[in-house]
Amino acid sequence: MKKPSVITPPNGKLGVLLPGLGAVATTFVAGCLLARKGLAKPIGSLTQLGTIRLGKRTDNRVPLLKDFLPIATLDQLVFGGWDIFPDNAYESALNAQVLERRHIDPVKEELEQVKAMPGVFYPEYVKRLHGTHIKQGKTKADMVEQLREDIRSFKKNNGCDRLVAIWCGSTEVLVDPSPAHASIEAFEKALRENDPAISNSMMYAWACLKEHVPFANGAPNLTVDIPAMTLLARDMAVSIAGKDFKTGQTLMKTILAPGLKARMLGLDGWFSTNILGNRDGEVLDDPGSFHTKEVSKLGVLDTILQPSVYPELYGNIHHKVRIEYYPPRGDSKEGWDNLDIFGWLGYPMQIKVNFLCRDSILAAPIVLDLALLMDLGQRAGFTGIQEWLSFYFKSPMTAPGLYPEHDLFIQAKKLKNTMRWMMGEDLVTHLGNEYYG
Repeated sequence: MKKPSVITPPNGKLGVLLPGLGAVATTFVAGCLLARKGLAKPIGSLTQLGTIRLGKRTDNRVPLLKDFLPIATLDQLVFGGWDIFPDNAYESALNAQVLERRHIDPVKEELEQVKAMPGVFYPEYVKRLHGTHIKQGKTKADMVEQLREDIRSFKKNNGCDRLVAIWCGSTEVLVDPSPAHASIEAFEKALRENDPAISNSMMYAWACLKEHVPFANGAPNLTVDIPAMTLLARDMAVSIAGKDFKTGQTLMKTILAPGLKARMLGLDGWFSTNILGNRDGEVLDDPGSFHTKEVSKLGVLDTILQPSVYPELYGNIHHKVRIEYYPPRGDSKEGWDNLDIFGWLGYPMQIKVNFLCRDSILAAPIVLDLALLMDLGQRAGFTGIQEWLSFYFKSPMTAPGLYPEHDLFIQAKKLKNTMRWMMGEDLVTHLGNEYYG
């Protein structure tokens, strides 16, 4: 990234487009509406509640991020989205059963105004859902053009100055990189020919990039993590980020694994299982969609623990992940983890974690932060892959040839140092021997 000489101010309205107007999206929208009315706190949002240290510790400069960065305010946000079911955001929030009525009814009128545009849906990519509110077209290229028209109409009808898109849709079956993804020309040819290598989420992303809309991918789908998307983002001077919101069990792994490595404690095995009953759980009950999620979850430990560097400690880890669909649990996901570790002289020990979390409650503040920071990056002239936002993702995208950084604490340092850098402040290195440093 090139250091910005000027950052365009966040004037006017910022439209936040959400492909997938389900549990995560409606929890996010309702929370923003409540927060800007002073009826609730946006807990979990770094941009709203977090601070940043500037200069030396003795300078006592620790502003809120929202006061330090030129980001949009909650009052400037306008919400829209697509879904394969016709419910508006109020109806969808009721169906999702994440939020209680005391958090939905005070913003009922605003939620009802967020009406789902018909979605692009080829069922072979999400086999457990059967959409009724879908677009029709002869080719996937036709679908992209319909999405582009939706984007233009939404921007005009809502008086938005700029837009950002955050994928909140379902996990698709695993799509492997193919020649159709290798270039802009190959991708557009594949769209015209209805190539199966082009999934639903890719059509949304392509339409957004064509309309100069930054796109962040909150699912483990391949989506923008292909050369064609990176090339198009560069040509259109648009930012992209992904993939898979870091919530629940993987969040805990990126907190615990760095601690084990910091203390040079060994790891023999890590068994993880989840039970959840929301739409995401239903989708992941399909083996194809589960495999996509499994790949995203399994990649975390190897990168953090570096088994090739520390073979005696981490060279033979048995890492297993399971996800079980259990309808009574709803959005209240439960993650069980068993860690078989070893310490001094090889003596074995265990760590047990039982995380009873709420998936959409953890994801909603991520959607807000990504919307605001992707917009900030766009106004700062950042284009292509936004690796500084890795903090928010299970499988962070990187430039070709680089491995992703999964350690949550390194990611947090990278995120805040990028903020300091773009605003002309000194980086914080935590170098030890300088007095008052």
